[in-house]
Amino acid sequence: MALSGMRGLSVFISDVRNCQNKEQERLRVDKELGNVRTRFKNEKGLSPYEKKKYVWKMLYIYMLGYDVDFGHMEAVSLISAPKYPEKQVGYIVTSCLLNENHDFLRLAINTVRNDIIGRNETFQCLALTMVGNIGGREFAESLAPDVQKLIISSSCRPLVRKKAALCLLRLFRKNPDVVNVDGWADRMAQLLDERDLGVLTSSTSLLVALVSNNHEAYWSCLPKCVKILERLARNQDIPQEYTYYGIPSPWLQVKTMRALQYFPTIEDPNTRRSLFEVLQRILMGTDVVKNVNKNNASHAVLFEALSLVMHLDAEKEMMSQCVALLGKFIAVREPNIRYLGLENMTRMLMVTDVQDIIKRHQAQIITSLKDPDISIRRRALDLLYGMCDVSNAKDIVEELLQYLSTADFAMREELSLKAAILAEKFAPDLSWYVDVILQLIDKAGDFVSDDIWFRVVQFVTNNEDLQPYAAAKAREYLDKPAVHETMVKVSAYLLGEYSHLLARRPGCSPKEVFSIIHEKLPTVSTSTIPILLSSYAKILMHTQPPDPELQNQIWTTFNKYESCIDVEIQQRATEYFALSRKGAALMDILAEMPKFPERQSALIKKAEDTEVDIADQSAIKSRMQQQMSNALVVTDQRPANGPPAHVGQLSLVKVPDMTSNAEDIPADQALAQPNGILSNTDPEPPSADLLGDLLGPLAIEGPPTVDVQSEKNAISGVEGILAEADGAAIVPVGEQTSSVQPIGNVNERFYALCLKDSGVLYEDPFIQVGIKAEWRAHHGRLVLFLGNKNTSPLISVQALILPPAHLKLELSLVPETIPPRAQVQCPLEVINLRPSRDVAVLDFSYKFGTNMVNAKLRLPAVLNKFLQPISVSAEEFFPQWRSLSGPPLKLQEVVRGVRPLPLVEMTNLFNSFRLMVCPGLDPNPNNLVACTTFYSESTQAMLCLARIETDPADRTQLRMTVASGDPVLTFELKEFIKEQLVSVPMTPRAPAPATAPPVVQPTPPTPSNDPGAILAGLL
Repeated sequence: MALSGMRGLSVFISDVRNCQNKEQERLRVDKELGNVRTRFKNEKGLSPYEKKKYVWKMLYIYMLGYDVDFGHMEAVSLISAPKYPEKQVGYIVTSCLLNENHDFLRLAINTVRNDIIGRNETFQCLALTMVGNIGGREFAESLAPDVQKLIISSSCRPLVRKKAALCLLRLFRKNPDVVNVDGWADRMAQLLDERDLGVLTSSTSLLVALVSNNHEAYWSCLPKCVKILERLARNQDIPQEYTYYGIPSPWLQVKTMRALQYFPTIEDPNTRRSLFEVLQRILMGTDVVKNVNKNNASHAVLFEALSLVMHLDAEKEMMSQCVALLGKFIAVREPNIRYLGLENMTRMLMVTDVQDIIKRHQAQIITSLKDPDISIRRRALDLLYGMCDVSNAKDIVEELLQYLSTADFAMREELSLKAAILAEKFAPDLSWYVDVILQLIDKAGDFVSDDIWFRVVQFVTNNEDLQPYAAAKAREYLDKPAVHETMVKVSAYLLGEYSHLLARRPGCSPKEVFSIIHEKLPTVSTSTIPILLSSYAKILMHTQPPDPELQNQIWTTFNKYESCIDVEIQQRATEYFALSRKGAALMDILAEMPKFPERQSALIKKAEDTEVDIADQSAIKSRMQQQMSNALVVTDQRPANGPPAHVGQLSLVKVPDMTSNAEDIPADQALAQPNGILSNTDPEPPSADLLGDLLGPLAIEGPPTVDVQSEKNAISGVEGILAEADGAAIVPVGEQTSSVQPIGNVNERFYALCLKDSGVLYEDPFIQVGIKAEWRAHHGRLVLFLGNKNTSPLISVQALILPPAHLKLELSLVPETIPPRAQVQCPLEVINLRPSRDVAVLDFSYKFGTNMVNAKLRLPAVLNKFLQPISVSAEEFFPQWRSLSGPPLKLQEVVRGVRPLPLVEMTNLFNSFRLMVCPGLDPNPNNLVACTTFYSESTQAMLCLARIETDPADRTQLRMTVASGDPVLTFELKEFIKEQLVSVPMTPRAPAPATAPPVVQPTPPTPSNDPGAILAGLL
């Protein structure tokens, strides 16, 4: 940009650069915009030079990030200026400020066309550059034929033809249905004979786009592409300006090999032989050197050649050569080269007859598993997983188990799942499989899904020889001082069923087995207690004649839980106690579990469903999908009206399926019904898998099966009066009014996700936005599922997180385009910095046809997600409660206008928000006492206590007392509970100031003669 002579522009840029802060800069920019606006109003007095100067200023202000909402007409009018300086400004500023749908562009179409078909080459280049940058549909309809004539024109200079090819490429990518390329095969073949490398490179880029759309029409171009590669490989007639660090035009080599990968095969033996000679030369001539730039260029060519070798299914000798070359790369110091080596070696696993050669590099791959770079560690894990078979499974699984102890938390989930699958698929014997899974649970219990231990139970149940060994190993693990809850579950189940087989071993008598399991009871969550109770009943059943002391201990435990608020625990305790008094009949009722029907493992089924035969797909297609974004794109490969295609889920290993397969009976449910007669309520069927819903036909063909009604009872405390209309979540963008309305109630979807961790956040006729989340302490990991429900792409996709001050959020890159009938997965990391009720907002927009839709969606990263319910005894509760004396650590308030909920529903509401109601702490049956732990980066783990005193005569009011060790947390939690009780929806609000919350003076308690008054003095 030439600024000489434009003193006003130079002075303005200097003034902006000299501003001391952002406010000064804004004031200076506003002043200049006002001056430009005034001068444009008197446009008749402006000379072309002055108009050019002001338009340059507008562009500079726009580049600084400020909105420029005027002067567009003046910029467009400069396109028709007769002189180059003004025309240049017009083209550049119009390209930057206006999008493809702007009305002003229609005014310039004729001028642009005149420049394209004119004889001034400079004007032609300016016009082609702008059309290519904007790429609008109207430009494509009006100008594409003229651009095509320029490409094949013999009278145009190479510079113009090169820009014309790139312009046509852009128009074809944006509007393939408008640009007419029928019959272009012969012309493309002629273009590939071009001697000028600039035109040839641009033409090859156009060819890649054309053959990706329809390769059948361009078979005549295939031998021409091979000749181009021969010319480059032999360095024949390559100008110096197209030689990069001694490599002849690496860009053209990559593009040509990429185009070849769209053709399924090469029939002509001479062409095939010539191509393999070129590929052999590339493989032999590439090595790692000190110059980084030369490495980058040579490796770009090399890895594209490797892809082409795999695509063409070359001879085993060449494949072996490729593996050997990759083996060198995974051992170099440069991390980028190691990463590419591991990635390409993983892709080569899909090629037959090279797995044994890859195994030779197993030691180096295992070394890469401990690389400082997590991306390299992930690729090494993928490669180890893919190369594992019966011969090396033991070594690989043992390495994964050793690495598990030191692996990043971000990888442990994936490690656990893959280790479990490998152990099951390639176990040399079943005892080794049991050892591996128990080690896995011991080392990474938090990251082991229920499917894994369910499968162990099935194996042990179906193999009698394995039962004593599994029970003995479970007994050993329970001896450890710190045992993960998943280990308690599987050990309790195995010992309950098979501990009688160990009766003669030291330390394995029924009384000792019961004692070691019972020690874990106070440490487990509510979901595990039913398994332990079932185990006690089984131990009692196997102890015949019964040991009176053991029998009394177990009966005491059953009596304790007969009044438990949890229905499942209460029912089991009551029924087990009644059954255990029937004497010998207990043997028949609680007999050992029968063998499970032989079925395929849910984990292995996932693995097999995701194995893709790369030989049937173009390698470049998968790469193009990967390059769209670092988000994972899963495309529905079925015809528009065809049967649903099964989509595997192992690729979703970042968010493993936490529900069991419909055919796999969870062990805890199976134990709930010994012989099918114990429970008077059938277990609930496994919940619908959200990932399956989003990936399967529901996300493509119709609304999801999210049963919002099933959450009504729990949601009732938060949904309140839904004053917002559903359409309020949709904000039309641009000048056109959008008629797109959401499907379902947006508010109800949000409130449902406040209570559960998976579901649909938003849906309209074009897209479905789902969420699956996992929360651990003050960390949260969410995956946004953006599913395109139509057979046309969604374009201009944008997603921006508007975070409150107390949350740190990091959203992965969202691709600009979502392919037809495809789904994009975007990971979102959340860190809770401090307590707050503010809500993060997802500003999401996309375009479908003429509809531009913008939805501002609240994200369910709310306060209760960072709570962990705990159960405390009276001995633990009262000292903590007394130590928190008065404001601001203990706040009390009389809340009126409460929704009149029965006490049971209020208890369920508190539990659903991760505030565990602890029965028995308050003698007044109308009062509730709840405990939880809050996690944030500032408070770490903070105990929170709450007491709710209700009035049986008036359920619309209550007295609430909340206490914690942090004043801000106490205030926020009190307000949060209050909002739920009075049905105030959780809406985004301005972040709270960084000051202490107002001190709420305690309200004097109302006189009471009930038994709760005795406890009131302590509480």
